[in-house]
Amino acid sequence: MLPVIVEPRLRPVRGVFRVLGRWVTPKHRPCAAVRQATAWCNRGGPISAEPRINDRIRVPEVRLVGPSGEQVGIVPLAKALELAQEYDLDLVEVAANARPPVCKLMDYGKFKYESAMKAREARKNQAHTVIKEMKLRPKIDPHDYDTKKGHVVRFLKQGDKVKITIMFRGREQSRPELGYRLLQRLAEDVQDLGFVESSPKQDGRNMIMVLGPHKKKTEAMAEAREAQAARKAGRRQESDAPAEERAEA
Repeated sequence: MLPVIVEPRLRPVRGVFRVLGRWVTPKHRPCAAVRQATAWCNRGGPISAEPRINDRIRVPEVRLVGPSGEQVGIVPLAKALELAQEYDLDLVEVAANARPPVCKLMDYGKFKYESAMKAREARKNQAHTVIKEMKLRPKIDPHDYDTKKGHVVRFLKQGDKVKITIMFRGREQSRPELGYRLLQRLAEDVQDLGFVESSPKQDGRNMIMVLGPHKKKTEAMAEAREAQAARKAGRRQESDAPAEERAEA
């Protein structure tokens, strides 16, 4: 006869177990144990990723760095806290895995604010490569071609790659040279803004070509921000001008 295994905090009562105020039969014990373990795990709070500061540091001695980055040396924790109080600064643990841990005297509130601003600027300047797609037909109308070309020009100015797809239908599949000539024409029309990164290739019923921009994404984003700032400055000057000048303008 196999021994009966009772999960933690499960009290057997004549073949029935009480879990979290509910009565369950022995066949439901695995599910009940999972729910119980989940409840125990959810009791704890999230683990903080922030460094320990001041009284939260629990080591006998630390390697202290001064406010200007100078090396003070290994000092007792009490002495480091005294120096922090004397300079009216915080004692921040910057290298917890070192032996002894490295702590620095700094204004922790100012440090957090500057770190948040740097992260924000980094996200603002971060550029993601995006591949736009434009689909054409071999016998496209001239006005539709101009519209499609305008979209391709806009994408290249933004620093994005453009995937051009020529879709063949029916008897058009026997005339791939029509799509090839159309792709070559489009590449020549936008050669000032982009280059052919991937030459035209037949892919089933489609012919595909990829255009890459001459301008990098970061440069395009910087120019867009400068243009937006210039427009805002122009509107601000117009609003600050006297009513007579605005009327004359």
